Amino acid sequence: MIDSLIIVGITLTYLAGVLWVGLRARGQQNSSLEGYVAGGRHVGVVILFFILGAEIFSAFAFLGAPGWAYQHGAPAFYILAYLSLVPITIWALGPRVAALGRERGYLTQGDMIADHYRSKPLGFLAGVIGVLALVPYLTIQIAGAGLLFQAATDGLVPFWLGALLAFLVVAAYVFCSGLSGIGWTNLVQGIMMIAIAWFLGLSISERLYGGVGEMFAQIQQAAPEYLTLPGATGMDWGYFSTAVLVSAFGGAMWPHLFMKFYSADSGKTLRKVSVFYPLYAYLLVPLLFIGFAGILVFADTPLARADTVLLRMVMEVADFSPWVIGLMLSGALAAAMSTGANLAHTAAIVLVRDVAGPTLMKGASEQTVVSATRWSVLGLSLIAYLFALANPASLVLLLLGAYGLIVQLFPMVIGALFMPRLRRASVMAGALVGSLAYLLMDFVWSSPLGWHAGVWAMLLNVLVVAVWQGATRAGDAALSRTQHS
Repeated sequence: MIDSLIIVGITLTYLAGVLWVGLRARGQQNSSLEGYVAGGRHVGVVILFFILGAEIFSAFAFLGAPGWAYQHGAPAFYILAYLSLVPITIWALGPRVAALGRERGYLTQGDMIADHYRSKPLGFLAGVIGVLALVPYLTIQIAGAGLLFQAATDGLVPFWLGALLAFLVVAAYVFCSGLSGIGWTNLVQGIMMIAIAWFLGLSISERLYGGVGEMFAQIQQAAPEYLTLPGATGMDWGYFSTAVLVSAFGGAMWPHLFMKFYSADSGKTLRKVSVFYPLYAYLLVPLLFIGFAGILVFADTPLARADTVLLRMVMEVADFSPWVIGLMLSGALAAAMSTGANLAHTAAIVLVRDVAGPTLMKGASEQTVVSATRWSVLGLSLIAYLFALANPASLVLLLLGAYGLIVQLFPMVIGALFMPRLRRASVMAGALVGSLAYLLMDFVWSSPLGWHAGVWAMLLNVLVVAVWQGATRAGDAALSRTQHS
């Protein structure tokens, strides 16, 4: 009981500190729409580095990543492989998106799509897809916080209360401070995550095996299948490679990552961030070590839930003090809350700007839009919290499905940024066909060659766009000849 109280005390102190930092970041610029949404487009390298890092490293970092390493072995390295491609998307897309946003006043992905293709319905569709994809993602962060609290305090803080605490802290500073609050809290939480992750990863492997090298040597002797593809559960090279591609390039289409490009003070800043970005990705390396450490520890009594391996290792196996467990919980909460803040902020903006803006709030003043966005942060966070209480496990499957769907926006976005000749009808047809193909291959048929269904759907998407473009040009040429004859 005393140990649980120590853990709760450390964690509540951490949450209070984060809330203080988030509220202190509130400034005059947050009263304007551009200030609340994009930080006045003046965000520099350091803050943007931690904001973009937090976009990627969510509750999955402390729960899912070690779980994958424990359950599958070497296939978990696909996470590091796709993170190595993320800097390419930041370098290639970021400066162009930032320049267009500054020049034309874009604040959302839907703004750019609707303006470029001269189609408000297309922007509305992008907004609806964005909200539907972001709310389950936010739910997972809130549910992850509840699970962490419940497990780390041995039930002293139940799931519903732990999730509620995280929800209230995040919603409060995002409501008040917008992107400024997110940026400064992500800086604090990013440093916290990195320090805790490396401490746990190295100390657990040292305590249980005598070091990281010795740990892998023992796994090689006792369970070598975990160290090579297809691993312990059969992830072959085809699925591994295509999962990397879908994750890397589909991830760039998520509205919350895309929108942060608008906040940069320049394209040069984004390219600097892309160069240093892999340093943040190293956060996952020690967390994967923890998953690998669990392979031999739980060989005789496998865990019912792989994503609890970090909690079990820290609380039961490595015999850490409650002070260390409290810091571990704070670091894991930092991952969930930093991503949750970005998701709540983005989902509210997309809902008000892209969905309600052209319909219910047409002609509304800037002050009204800012106020509606703030209250949408609370409303959407509450919905995500209620979903977390209902059944968070089913939403993980929904999120995985959304990932394969969100990548189908890639040709549409690339057309708006770099290929102005792509037509609205072409990219719309490609997105619809690709999305339908993905759903069929993911839920009805098996994906050919065992590849990730998102890659086949994307190839079909691009083929439809190319054929439609060719047919349209041929039709235009025939019409032109008729008019001149």
